[in-house]
Amino acid sequence: MIRVAVGPSGPSESLARAVARGGGVVSDPGEAEVLLWTNPGGAEALAATLDQHPAIHWVQLPWAGIELQVDVVRAYPERVWTCAKGVYAEPVAELALTLLLAGFRDLGTYARATKWTGPVGRNLKGASITILGGGGITQSLLRLLGPFQCDVTVVRQQLAELEGATRIVTPDDLDEAIAAADAVVLALALTPDTAGLIDRRRLDLLGAQGWLVNVARGRHVVTDDLVAALQAGAVGGAALDVTDPEPLPDGHPLWTFPNVLITPHVGSTPEMAAPLLANRVTENLRRWAAQQPLLGLVDAAAGY
Repeated sequence: MIRVAVGPSGPSESLARAVARGGGVVSDPGEAEVLLWTNPGGAEALAATLDQHPAIHWVQLPWAGIELQVDVVRAYPERVWTCAKGVYAEPVAELALTLLLAGFRDLGTYARATKWTGPVGRNLKGASITILGGGGITQSLLRLLGPFQCDVTVVRQQLAELEGATRIVTPDDLDEAIAAADAVVLALALTPDTAGLIDRRRLDLLGAQGWLVNVARGRHVVTDDLVAALQAGAVGGAALDVTDPEPLPDGHPLWTFPNVLITPHVGSTPEMAAPLLANRVTENLRRWAAQQPLLGLVDAAAGY
């Protein structure tokens, strides 16, 4: 029986069932070999837990992005670390497609209108789409984009093929990929190299007809530069599920643009996420017991 601690406040009913299905039993940290950590802002508490309980061999994090915990991951390389990479890909990709369609059809303007207005909008079918990131969200989005026959460029670190992509390029070709796009979708991990990746210069490359869709992290975009580009009409619009700062404050300029769509980080809601995370926990516990490779292994050097 695998002893699993769930911290810092114990498991939800869903996670308790997931542990049991995987062949585990919820235990105190002092008795556990596995830790399922659930406090997103508790990096110091996580480190303290590992210091106090050296018998914990594997830590499962429930988030796809681990930027808040990456220093702890790097400080304890003797532990096995997994995160929720790929777990929430389907719902987030659905929202990315929704935001693309809404932007191209100018639904932000229509939704704010108080009288009948004229026709605007364009087709997603056949559009040139550039996606930054090559993980689970991108793979799911490529499948969803299939019926729209888009010309899709994926920018990722490795030149490995992805089904549904027209071409794969590295970050060395990022500027060219943005300049050729009708829309850019951000679906990549937040690291020091990707923070501020979309600045005014790259927004100008996207151009007055181009749309920016961000379902990754708000800090990928320089918010002041996006506001300035929108004010100048230098970019077609933005659809943002994440912002910097987040939550976006009341009265922030981004709320005022008719060509900006904002959703409150709901790419994967708790109701969507709970069963998906539970399935990952169960599967990884079964793999741990069978000494098989775990899903979502963290690359500490890469930061995701």
